[in-house]
Amino acid sequence: SITVIRAVNELVKDGYLVRQQGKGTFVSRSRKERLVEFSDIEIFPMDKDKVTVLSCEKGNKPDILEKLNLDKNEFYYKIVRVRAAEDTPYIFHNSYIPQRYIQNPDAPLEHYQSIYQRFKLDYNIHMSEEPFVETNEIVSPCPKEVATHLKLKATEPAVLQNKTTTNSTSGEVMEYTETYKHWKYYKFEITANHR
Repeated sequence: SITVIRAVNELVKDGYLVRQQGKGTFVSRSRKERLVEFSDIEIFPMDKDKVTVLSCEKGNKPDILEKLNLDKNEFYYKIVRVRAAEDTPYIFHNSYIPQRYIQNPDAPLEHYQSIYQRFKLDYNIHMSEEPFVETNEIVSPCPKEVATHLKLKATEPAVLQNKTTTNSTSGEVMEYTETYKHWKYYKFEITANHR
């Protein structure tokens, strides 16, 4: 978490980001001619990755319906997963998906190990190519359930990544995620180039 805060502070100092009290942190207008890219760096090799699906439940809480742009009478499915590598849990996923994108809600839980694979096989949608908005913030303390699954002490922080993915054709929201990443395994790279 200290590394993340230091990186953001450096970007502010160098003029790439601007802080506005009470509003947030934004890309500086003076740097608009530059293309800034953020890349998540995976700490573990992908072949060591293992996903465990904990649950797939139907819901219609108003705050989640709003994030999915759904009507109060509509439903979504909440799929909870834990990602581990070399038996080390490092990501806790809450994925919220509109009911229309879940073909078989009663399938065995392992059916939903990869949400992106489900979208590809069931709807021929390549989620990694669809537009999304993601925010990252440090949360401390993190929710108890998350801390338990990520083996975090009560005093340890996590990185909360909120992501909304939309359909590039229809504009509808296909997935909203709340992903908690163990602070020790969060790393990103920033590159800036002229357009």
